[in-house]
Amino acid sequence: MELGIHNWMRSETIETTIRRVSALGYTRLEIAGTPEQYDTKSLRELMKAHGLSCWGAVTLMLGDRNLLARDESQRAKSVQYVKDIITMVKELDGHIVAVVPCTVGKIVPDGRPDEEWNWAVGALKEIYAYSEASGIRIGIEPINRFETYFINRADQALALAEAVGPNCGVCLDTFHMNIEEADMFEAIRRAKGKLVGFHVADNNRMAPGMGHLNWQKIIDTLREINYDDVLSVEFCASLDRTPANPYPDSIDENPENLSAEQAKFLVDHGSASVTEAFYTMLTTQSFNTLSKLI
Repeated sequence: MELGIHNWMRSETIETTIRRVSALGYTRLEIAGTPEQYDTKSLRELMKAHGLSCWGAVTLMLGDRNLLARDESQRAKSVQYVKDIITMVKELDGHIVAVVPCTVGKIVPDGRPDEEWNWAVGALKEIYAYSEASGIRIGIEPINRFETYFINRADQALALAEAVGPNCGVCLDTFHMNIEEADMFEAIRRAKGKLVGFHVADNNRMAPGMGHLNWQKIIDTLREINYDDVLSVEFCASLDRTPANPYPDSIDENPENLSAEQAKFLVDHGSASVTEAFYTMLTTQSFNTLSKLI
């Protein structure tokens, strides 16, 4: 296995992120789903110069992005957004795209369960055809009930992947599994042969090793199902705004390169832009916890 990391967790330039994570020992990047921000040719060269390569990307389903929207034009716009991410990953020589089908933070459905299922399958089939032609594999990612009402568990993601196409997989995330799965290890086992990506954060969404998850057992279970690809670090630290804060210098008061969408996501998740020192501690903690296990 290799260690990768997402680059959306702190508002900074991609050059800053690359310098930091490569120095710590990471070998892969999972790029934020903002293809309009990147010149893929120069980004590919920058990663190569620092010993990094692209593993894939994750969709940022914010605003009006929703593959199961009632409005057909909204679905079409969302489909094109995911296609643009697939194109970006292909141009970066990456391999996978983790797809969250519904708007993050949306908890009120647009239609009946059968309607929404058909809208989601139809949209994802179009995306799937494009991804297969591009040589990029997509994985449906379940996220917890407080962020979406649609796909929360591995078995739901597997059912949706089966309806989309034989090479459509799933991407699992330890933080979400800890909330939603009766047994996260059995959920991983059920994903055997379909697991295309694996996101890692502790139960409190801090860096691996800063909560109570059993990382040795998680890695052992991944080995059991012959998953030998990338662990993508994706913490989202909830910042303490009380006098009990153990990290008093963790909030970045002057964030750099912070988009409106990224700012909304961070605020909605009980966080804010974090300081470079705090972010470096989290990325270091993640690497130190996981590197000795893989």
